[in-house]
Amino acid sequence: MTRLNTSKAWLACWGLVVGIAGWAEPAAAQDGSPGQWIQLFNGKNLDGWKPKIRHHAFGENYGDTFRVEDGLLKVRYDKDKYEKYGEKFGHLFTEKSYSHYRLRVEYRFVGDQCPGGPGWALRNSGMMLHCENPEGMALDQDFPASIEYQLLGGDGKTSRTTANLCTPGTNVVMAEKLFLPHCTSSKSKTYHGEQWVTAEVEVHGDGEIKHILEGQTVLSYTKPQLDQRDAHAKQLAQAQGGVMLKGGYIALQSESHPIDFRKVEIQILDAP
Repeated sequence: MTRLNTSKAWLACWGLVVGIAGWAEPAAAQDGSPGQWIQLFNGKNLDGWKPKIRHHAFGENYGDTFRVEDGLLKVRYDKDKYEKYGEKFGHLFTEKSYSHYRLRVEYRFVGDQCPGGPGWALRNSGMMLHCENPEGMALDQDFPASIEYQLLGGDGKTSRTTANLCTPGTNVVMAEKLFLPHCTSSKSKTYHGEQWVTAEVEVHGDGEIKHILEGQTVLSYTKPQLDQRDAHAKQLAQAQGGVMLKGGYIALQSESHPIDFRKVEIQILDAP
């Protein structure tokens, strides 16, 4: 689950221009041939990634929140830095932007939630798609305008789907109608415990997006776009000359519960 903070002056003019530049020509930043799987996480370090944690500057990995240990990309909250979570929502962004692709991750939730984390963030993370350029995010901005493939773990008792959709500063189209709810559940089963789960998403620019789990499509929608009801998103739309999201950066979330990623890979698809 996500929300977008617009209570303060969110962006300087220079930052806005930089942010939109990252959205305007996502194809120019792609690498690899169509059909080839590219490892976005090399298993050794965070090369190719940059963090943006709320209340901290872009590029500052506060508290070593995002780290690589034992060949895993980990999100952690050490007690000397995170006595209380304090809504330090964080995102680890790719240095390049993408438009038409398949993204696949293997993830697991581990341990206990950081003290002070919101109740809805228990065993909660996500893959953020079509993100704005993080260099243009405000210091206190909690989430980038983006499309979220939400990752959720079960609590050991009740049903809780994963591969859901959340839309911070955005909307999508479902059943040929503009779909305004912030979060929407998929048709997935519940994953309790600390088991590894493989999540995949197929993205076709501003066309169809499919959420895939265990080889099955569990949610789909089309026409990702900026939400004109949101002041931040509205200004981004004005700067880029329209609301449609044709591409953007990819980010992994830090939402107060420890999570591991052992694989993050992308396959570039041909644009129509």
